[in-house]
Amino acid sequence: MPTHLVTTDQPCPLWRRLLALVYDLLIVVAIVMVVGLLCQLATGGQLIRTGAVTIVPVWYQALQGVVVSAYFVSSWVRGGQTVGMRPWRIRVTREDGGAISMQQAMIRLLVAAAPMVLLMLTPVLGLRATLWTLLVVWAGWFLAGCFDARRRALHDFAAHTEIRRLD
Repeated sequence: MPTHLVTTDQPCPLWRRLLALVYDLLIVVAIVMVVGLLCQLATGGQLIRTGAVTIVPVWYQALQGVVVSAYFVSSWVRGGQTVGMRPWRIRVTREDGGAISMQQAMIRLLVAAAPMVLLMLTPVLGLRATLWTLLVVWAGWFLAGCFDARRRALHDFAAHTEIRRLD
């Protein structure tokens, strides 16, 4: 068994990327739950206040964002793969096939997460409409890959990265 996996020149099909994202969603939910539990314990169960209005502290939202971001960035920089990418045998690389830099990982993350800003529309549109809008925008992010020979999503264009299949 080789000690490292070699990427091919074949771009990753969209369906593999999306299935890897589903796997990563499970990891992200677990991370958010653990951070939430630790924060609840640290605040004596007073982290989120409910009543007529639910109040979630800004520091907690920022902490969750940093922890989830660290999962993706560290996975991409250290081995080019998140946990969700491993079973689908795909890896994020530079356009020349090499390992991505920290700067590329941060650009990729920020562009991929940019539609999350739409969540601020929740008070205006309502949660359901906001989530559908977010889903449509993200679909557009990935739809770009259907028109690109190397199947790159918008965040790959911005970061000069691509997702490749492994041998």
